[in-house]
Amino acid sequence: MKTSKLIVLSAIAVASAAQADVMDRPSGIAIGERMTLYPYVGFNYTYDSNIDSSKHSKSGSQWVVSPTVDLNYLDENWSVTGRAYYQYHAYHKYASQLNSYSYGENISAKWANSSASEKGWSLIIDEDYRQISQDDDMTSSGGRGIGRDRQEFTANGALERRLNAYTRIAAMGNYYLLDYDNDTDKYAPLYGWKRTVAGGEVGFAPSPWTEFVLHGNYQWYKQDNDYDRINGGNDRGVSSESKGWSILVGIATRATERIDYRLLGGWSRFEYGSGTKDSNGFTYQLSTKWKISDTLSLMALGSSYYQPSETQYASVIKVHSASVGVGKSFVQGKVSGTFDISYRNESHEYSSGAAGEYDTDIWTTRLGLNYCLNRFVSLFGSVEYQTSETSGGNVSGHYYDYDRFRGTVGFRLTY
Repeated sequence: MKTSKLIVLSAIAVASAAQADVMDRPSGIAIGERMTLYPYVGFNYTYDSNIDSSKHSKSGSQWVVSPTVDLNYLDENWSVTGRAYYQYHAYHKYASQLNSYSYGENISAKWANSSASEKGWSLIIDEDYRQISQDDDMTSSGGRGIGRDRQEFTANGALERRLNAYTRIAAMGNYYLLDYDNDTDKYAPLYGWKRTVAGGEVGFAPSPWTEFVLHGNYQWYKQDNDYDRINGGNDRGVSSESKGWSILVGIATRATERIDYRLLGGWSRFEYGSGTKDSNGFTYQLSTKWKISDTLSLMALGSSYYQPSETQYASVIKVHSASVGVGKSFVQGKVSGTFDISYRNESHEYSSGAAGEYDTDIWTTRLGLNYCLNRFVSLFGSVEYQTSETSGGNVSGHYYDYDRFRGTVGFRLTY
């Protein structure tokens, strides 16, 4: 089955964040005075009009069971959240090819010895590991990775020193790994990659509400293109090593009751393949969260950056992405709804073959509803639609152009 499609920056995170403020949480299992576990298991049925994300679509349906446990820990200085999950996907058709499982875990820890506007230190550490099935989601786990069985791992850290009520400095780092399951009996090959980032940030707040920000980072990449799989392993001699840097400036909120935003823009340079291709351009990071009322929240994200291509050997792309999501609570919190829309553009800045120099535009929209029957049972459903179009190169009108619809209904048992 061919599943070689590019995926949108996730609006799942957008909608989930918008929804988080309006959904009642179950009571969970208390462990001591500071830790609570929230175990639950979900069952759902999904109809998929295009299981391969391909122009020549084939429809299918699947059942998914997903036991999960969430963790919360709070004390005077620490805040820790975590999750571990397992999913099994059982298809009605193509069971021998598509039946699969996925699993993962993530944990986020925050520590501070003073409030955000006071002199002191703060530390944030988080990590996320996922073994992802090709059908996990149309928006593909945060927007990286094509719909294909794969592993993803992310680790982040930031240490901040607040010098006084107006000024702060921070050091930060990030590691990202994308590793595809390249079963060449089923699929065309894809190219994963690794990225390490080290950077820093300075913030100056002339008022209690607004902060000016200067951010810079340096990046190291290693692409999984040691040889050209498409052309029988013929090595074209393009290095798998790349590097780059970014300098961004902008403004952010310091402290408000209902609105948080961060708007940064600047210049990035990406030196692909040890100097094979140098790309320079304007890049940006945009985010905002607005608690419009006690029952209505909105979140928006946007960014642009360079990265190695995952479909073309020895190739680099520039990504532009944007997502907007809203969450609304109804019926005294018993019913909640979400709506989100995402856009992603991928432009090939360079490819060792002219056929690979194309652009891709992907739009994804989704509507979801959740009904809390009681503290132990909730019902949910969602519909989502995605369209992809390509231009340039020699792929226009081929497998990269498609439409896809999915509808899901299910229930969740919590404790």
